[in-house]
Amino acid sequence: MSGQRAQAVLDFWFGPLPLTPERLAHRMQLWFGGDEHNEVRALRDEDAARRFLPLIRSAADGSLAAWQSSPRRQLALVLLLDALPQQALRHSAEAYAGHAQALQITLNGLRQGADATLRPLERLFYYLPLQHAESPEWQEESVAAFRRLPDEADDIERPAVEVALAAAQRQQAIIRQFGRFPERNAALGRPSTADELAFLRESGSR
Repeated sequence: MSGQRAQAVLDFWFGPLPLTPERLAHRMQLWFGGDEHNEVRALRDEDAARRFLPLIRSAADGSLAAWQSSPRRQLALVLLLDALPQQALRHSAEAYAGHAQALQITLNGLRQGADATLRPLERLFYYLPLQHAESPEWQEESVAAFRRLPDEADDIERPAVEVALAAAQRQQAIIRQFGRFPERNAALGRPSTADELAFLRESGSR
């Protein structure tokens, strides 16, 4: 049963692999948003919550720790702790509740070489907790990890991993400037500095 649930998470997030260029373009809207209307984003968020909110909360409370037994289940667990909460629980403190656990799974997996068994497109999301870490050390590790992906991805996957590398570099720059991600401040109840407020206005973050 746990294997089926983990596979359901992977199937939802990636769809059938390998992806075609057309399916990748659709997936990138799910993963990265882009210029979609707020109504479309809200519908995506509602769908993610309807499908996975109980599993997201089970992952956060440690009930799915057995999923760490294999790289692909680790990936599913990282998605439940890191990526999916950003949709299902957008703009809430709970959206960030699993980040520390996700980061630890990723770090343990890197030490064990678990990421080497995953496709470059899957590794993108396996590494994402590094990109989301409010730590200069892990940001450096993040950019190093994402830099490896374009050379290892095939022609279809390369656009997605290049977007992810650019995002990793932007995130590192934000942490270098502020030591944290200002766009999380409102959700986490953190007061923003004047510089952070100016940054949020310029970036259009809410």
